[in-house]
Amino acid sequence: MKILLINPEYPDTYWSFNHALKFISKKATNPPLGLLTVAAMLPGNWEKKVVDLNVSRLRDGDIHRADYVFISAMSVQAGSVHQIIDRCQKQGKKIVAGGPLFTGDPEPFMHLDHLILNEAELTLPQFLADLEKGQPRKIYRTDAFADMSLSPPPDYSLIDVSRYAQLNLQYSRGCPFNCEFCEITALLGRKVRIKTTRQILTELENIYHTGFRGGVFFVDDNFIGNRKRLKEDLLPAIIRWSEKYKHPFTFTTEASINLADDPVLLDRMARAGFEKVFVGIETTEQESLVECGKMHNTGRNMVSSVKTIQSAGMEVMGGFIVGFDHDSPGVFQRQIEFIKQSGIMTAMVGLLNAPSRTRLYERLSREGRILQTFGGNNTDYSMNFIPKMDKEVLLKGYQHIITSIYSSKAYYERLIRFLKNYQPRVKYRSRMTGQKIVALFRSVLLIGLFSKSRVYYWKLFLWSLLHRPRLFPMAITYSIYGYHFRKVFGIESRQAY
Repeated sequence: MKILLINPEYPDTYWSFNHALKFISKKATNPPLGLLTVAAMLPGNWEKKVVDLNVSRLRDGDIHRADYVFISAMSVQAGSVHQIIDRCQKQGKKIVAGGPLFTGDPEPFMHLDHLILNEAELTLPQFLADLEKGQPRKIYRTDAFADMSLSPPPDYSLIDVSRYAQLNLQYSRGCPFNCEFCEITALLGRKVRIKTTRQILTELENIYHTGFRGGVFFVDDNFIGNRKRLKEDLLPAIIRWSEKYKHPFTFTTEASINLADDPVLLDRMARAGFEKVFVGIETTEQESLVECGKMHNTGRNMVSSVKTIQSAGMEVMGGFIVGFDHDSPGVFQRQIEFIKQSGIMTAMVGLLNAPSRTRLYERLSREGRILQTFGGNNTDYSMNFIPKMDKEVLLKGYQHIITSIYSSKAYYERLIRFLKNYQPRVKYRSRMTGQKIVALFRSVLLIGLFSKSRVYYWKLFLWSLLHRPRLFPMAITYSIYGYHFRKVFGIESRQAY
């Protein structure tokens, strides 16, 4: 068999970092981990080729040579998915589709040859067995959850790692919480399932032997779902492994805010090389947190919790949402003040939307408030339901938050305040590399000379050299991030100075 595995294109969104990638000569932030894992599950004597449309073109010859085309996608990639399907069907190719887009709502794709839904570790072997017998079915689905200890290591040999800003791996699936707006528990369950430490070390070895050095993203939806195993087994093993190989990687992941309550876990994550953690803060409004079932965020000083994580040496990226039923018009300024006080530089603020597999979607459907399916991007000023707040007020308030936190003056002032007090524990991340030197020169050219932000850029440039020279590479990195955020939201073209 000749198998073509296609990762559709992502649109230009907050998380694409498209405008930042040009500074480091990368094409995409992350490789398609799901497809690389699926490829590792296919028979070893099959010929496999991965085409990631975020780093390369899909050629007609690639489609022509394939016996089957495998597509995996998230909801935000739907536009590209339909283009790929059209091209493949014009050549009469059989299509095998899976991943969150198809599992979440398979009905629009019933015209495809085969749908491999839910977790591939369970449904793909069934398809392969039926294919070998010449009797493959159209749909493979299951209500069970996969044993992560049986998941194979991703096949990184199928990609050119030099095209990506970071590589990725997965330790766990599932989340112990059940937030109303989140579809993770519907897709992956509330029981946290984990890989063995040996599996993770094997994947780190595999990444190491590709020659890649830099950031590695643990894509877990809640990395700290099983804290006992993390503290006693995985993190000590990563610390030993990193010391043996002279710290080739730094790590990023996602975790709930209660990470701040465990000083031992914070210490071991920092020692293992975790430099950043994304935390779902969502809102400053206690009633809205109760509304969406995010009880672990209630009854705490969240600014203090963020500061605790930062003081352990990890940067906090924050997720924020506006549009809850209990939000009042005062929520917008309170979000701005929270981001300012907490020193969160990467603050992803989005409008509430209801993915089809969530409890929120079910509730809003009963109330007759659903307008359409969710497209996967909550930062493009679209909502798929009727909000309680006047929509014009909500959209203007949302735009006010974005403009306030990412306009040049506010962003650079927040960055300097953050750098004044930040003490990174991952010391080797500050070392200068050839990639960072290239990024520095490009930032001077694109931001320092030709950007409307140039005055603030040079203030930061000189301040960091004089006062925090060790953090100078971080200062330039965040200048580049700010450039990206302003481009995505169109802020630079309209902001006042």
